[in-house]
Amino acid sequence: MIEMASNIGRNDYCWCKSGLKYKQCHAAFDEKIEFYKRNHAEVPSKEMIKTKEQLSGIRASSKINIAVLDYVSEHIVIGMTTEEIDRMVYQKTVELGGIPATLGYEGYPKSVCTSVNDQICHGIPSEQVVLKDGDIVNVDASTFYQGYYSDSSRMFCLGNVSEDNRRLVRVAKECVALGLEQVKPWSFLGDMSQAIQDHARQNGYSVVREIGGHGIGIEFHEDPWVSYVIGKGTGVLLAPGMVFTVEPMINKGNDKIRMDRKNGWTFYTADGECSAQWEVTIAVTEEGYEILTY
Repeated sequence: MIEMASNIGRNDYCWCKSGLKYKQCHAAFDEKIEFYKRNHAEVPSKEMIKTKEQLSGIRASSKINIAVLDYVSEHIVIGMTTEEIDRMVYQKTVELGGIPATLGYEGYPKSVCTSVNDQICHGIPSEQVVLKDGDIVNVDASTFYQGYYSDSSRMFCLGNVSEDNRRLVRVAKECVALGLEQVKPWSFLGDMSQAIQDHARQNGYSVVREIGGHGIGIEFHEDPWVSYVIGKGTGVLLAPGMVFTVEPMINKGNDKIRMDRKNGWTFYTADGECSAQWEVTIAVTEEGYEILTY
């Protein structure tokens, strides 16, 4: 947790290395953190608060990630294998100066995740998986660029997708938008989570409990872990400078999941119903939030 920088004088340089005096920079911030901490709130660690320089680096990485997904959007077609999507992502990321962050991460073998229909997340691209008319597909790309990470995913509806599945994809996107409306400095992570789960459930869907979002920037996965099933007023306090992903996984059926034991990565819905997910990365600002990737 952030503690008051009692060893820093108000006229000393700030702990965030901004070059400003502490009183002009994070003094008021630290006082707010202390207030919430005294009132038993879960407050962010200093490591969760990104400096202006770090935010600039994350934005640069994010530009590549957005461009990669734009490229996928322009080229994804029925009849393509998910392995072809992987090659597209690798080639475009490298062309733009980045490195696919998933490639080799904890043993993950590919440059992107491609999750089709009842795959919730971490679908591994393969020559054997051919995109068919009526499929819904999540393409989840992540980029490492000049020391900084970015991450986002989009859904694609291929051809004659059923109205039920189109509605699932649409509601999943609405969940993200409604969650973002609740992201404000000095609010709580649970405020966002409540809005997401309420909208999903009102539409007859469920929210995956075991898998959530994460902090990102200096490392691929950082604190906080982001749950979408906690309640309003709970979870970590949202403070300016925090960067994390918003990526609720919305199931058409129940929230039960199962892992592919053969590959150790891919999660499926337990009931075989479809799942949809959109992912953005955001920074909490003094006014609200900034979308870094989409």
